[in-house]
Amino acid sequence: MRIHLYTSNFKTEIKMKTFIKKIIVFILVFITSYVVLICMWGDFAPSFLKKNLNYPLGSYGFMFSRMKEIKSTNNIEILFLGSSHTYRGFDTRIFKKAGFVTFNMGSSNQSPFQTELLLKRYLKKVNPRIIIYEISPDALSTDGVESTLDVFANDKNDLYSICLLFKQMNVKVCNTFIYAIYKDVFSLNDEYNESIIKEDDLYVKGGFVQKELKFFKNINYCRNNIKINESQFKSFEKIINLIKSNKINLFLIQAPITKSLYMSRIDNKRFDEKIKKYGNYFNFNELFLFDDSLDFYDSEHLNQKGVEKFNKLIIENIIKKNN
Repeated sequence: MRIHLYTSNFKTEIKMKTFIKKIIVFILVFITSYVVLICMWGDFAPSFLKKNLNYPLGSYGFMFSRMKEIKSTNNIEILFLGSSHTYRGFDTRIFKKAGFVTFNMGSSNQSPFQTELLLKRYLKKVNPRIIIYEISPDALSTDGVESTLDVFANDKNDLYSICLLFKQMNVKVCNTFIYAIYKDVFSLNDEYNESIIKEDDLYVKGGFVQKELKFFKNINYCRNNIKINESQFKSFEKIINLIKSNKINLFLIQAPITKSLYMSRIDNKRFDEKIKKYGNYFNFNELFLFDDSLDFYDSEHLNQKGVEKFNKLIIENIIKKNN
């Protein structure tokens, strides 16, 4: 009886081990097949079939040119961080005329997730004395997917990219990451060159993007609440701690948007009170007057005349008075 029971248990154990081995083999085959499929899909499938694979190499925000340039940039005075309000709002030429060596590390829809990654990757290299971090309710409300794809496609990927992947765990992010690694491993973008002119945009050395002069026609917006993504806010806090631990002078700035859009947000004052706790914070929608029709080319972005006005105000009223 005991011999029969032992034999039975032994057979069960063998079957279980065989089953586990089959599961492991299946998982490895599945992962390998999936990776190969994604790489082939990215290379050969038409765009309309790639809903969950978006690899925006050379995207409209000139992120590729910006990341290529930063690799040869060292020891600057001012580093700009943030979304398109940043790379379209801080003109490196104006700051250069005022005597400041700067770099604009903004990117399209950049949220704290991507800001944290880029800072960890490049802060020691560019070694700024001052950081101007453009922070807005939109940056803290987004899921950050679009900007993550932009970063994956237009810069070399590393362990920080993997951390960002697991932080978001989105199908589109996962697929694009796999495809980006494939591109990196086989150096498939090494010969790519991005034009400095795209339609009515011009890439300026140092990361700024100048829009052809246009003027905004007013639009009325529905009232809405600011809904902060808590995961984004945690990354924001990590960014502040990272900057302060490196003893860098930090200015938090909310860039001007059109009055009509700004007033559509119900709880601007509550947002300001929340951000003020983290450092020197300046909301340019409250501090200075900008004209919706003359200073903007759309509801969120200053035209070149507005940029010049904005940058001179920053230099005279913030940088020079606080250094």
